[in-house]
Amino acid sequence: MPQLPALRDVIARHGLNASKALGQNFLLDGQLLARIARIPGDLKDADVFEVGPGPGGLTRALLQAGARVTAVERDRRCIPALVELSDAFPGKLRVIEDDAMEIDAPALFVGKPHIASNLPYNIGTALLVRWLSTDWSPWWQSLTLMFQKEVADRIVANTGDDAYGRLAVLAQWRSTAKLAMPVHRSAFTPPPKVMSAVVHITPDGAPEGVKFAVLERLTAAAFGQRRKMLRQSVKGLPGALEALEAVGIEATRRAETVSVAEFVEVARVMSR
Repeated sequence: MPQLPALRDVIARHGLNASKALGQNFLLDGQLLARIARIPGDLKDADVFEVGPGPGGLTRALLQAGARVTAVERDRRCIPALVELSDAFPGKLRVIEDDAMEIDAPALFVGKPHIASNLPYNIGTALLVRWLSTDWSPWWQSLTLMFQKEVADRIVANTGDDAYGRLAVLAQWRSTAKLAMPVHRSAFTPPPKVMSAVVHITPDGAPEGVKFAVLERLTAAAFGQRRKMLRQSVKGLPGALEALEAVGIEATRRAETVSVAEFVEVARVMSR
């Protein structure tokens, strides 16, 4: 295992002040990073896709766990530090300077990688929805992702929870989403104003006869006016009220009382 300089020294040497505009907050605690790298399981000789590695804190933990890492970073200030890390792990780290929202990530891999990232706050939810909307079985094996705690809570929420909404349904209807570990704000440089958490998502079998686009439109309408009854919130969605009746869901209910399985049944009827 190569001897690596302290992350603080790497940041100072390359002048890598975290960019608020890019949603950057750097993790420097090596033990914490190693714990995150263990969440997907044994990564020896496994492919991992990382978005927004910054100075390479999680990247080095993934490499030390034996992974082959493909890291996409749009902040060119970070590229020299990542190249140094690539030199320390020959053949194990591929660095791509690009925008994760623009790149064709599946085309970068022959097999199915794990995705592990301390996601930039400003694109984290958008990337998650993109990865969840892919054809099933998905192009990835698992997702191990850092979010603001309030976003993590929305992903793993149960029916009736205050945080339960569209994101929970999209994450859970054909996947298992778990809160893997909380991360205190003091672990970051600079410390964000909010707490964070790591979510681990693994794909399950997809319910038959349900189109993702239909479920996405249904949940967007239902939770877009979450305090209103379903008969009001989804009335503009063709076939939604008829599907509620067919499934036996009272249109006087509110979205937060409708389980993931019930949303799936309504979407199945609408998908026909």
